[in-house]
Amino acid sequence: MGENKRRMLAGEWYVSDDAELAADTRRRVALCAAYNGPGAAVSPEERTRILSELFGAVGEGVRIRPPFHCDFGYHIDVGARTFVNFNAVFLDAAPITVGADAQIGPNVQLLTPVHELDPARRRAGWERALPVTIGDNVWLGGGVIVCPGVTIGADTVVGAGSVVTRDLPAGVLAVGSPARVVRSLTA
Repeated sequence: MGENKRRMLAGEWYVSDDAELAADTRRRVALCAAYNGPGAAVSPEERTRILSELFGAVGEGVRIRPPFHCDFGYHIDVGARTFVNFNAVFLDAAPITVGADAQIGPNVQLLTPVHELDPARRRAGWERALPVTIGDNVWLGGGVIVCPGVTIGADTVVGAGSVVTRDLPAGVLAVGSPARVVRSLTA
């Protein structure tokens, strides 16, 4: 493993335009193209096989409706019985962990990359990534964006169109941009 990829995996600043990362991207492009193929042409069993090759870990009964897009795939772990609707984007330069029984609406984005604020370093391609963790039985409504470094606790619901910029505790309803807790969901 090259130094640049080691830095990426360690959550340090790295240059995104790198030959080793480009090879990982080509792998992801081929697997996502196969996964996102025409509906009737790709069986559910074949999609499960592709996810097993693409992801770091995938639980039983996971359903992800195509099209699905990611950066690398190998940083993604999805728990059993999780459902991901159309047009999901999981940018996994850092680990993305989705717990069991999660429900992820259409057009949801889980984003790990952080881009450099300094214009010269940003132009040179420097970035780093922070993990995203989604707990068991979380529901992310359509169009939710989860920003780098965020953890969402188990049993939490995030309303459609919300932008989650900081951690959310377990068992709450959060809405808005930025997402704010509006109430507890526990009795």
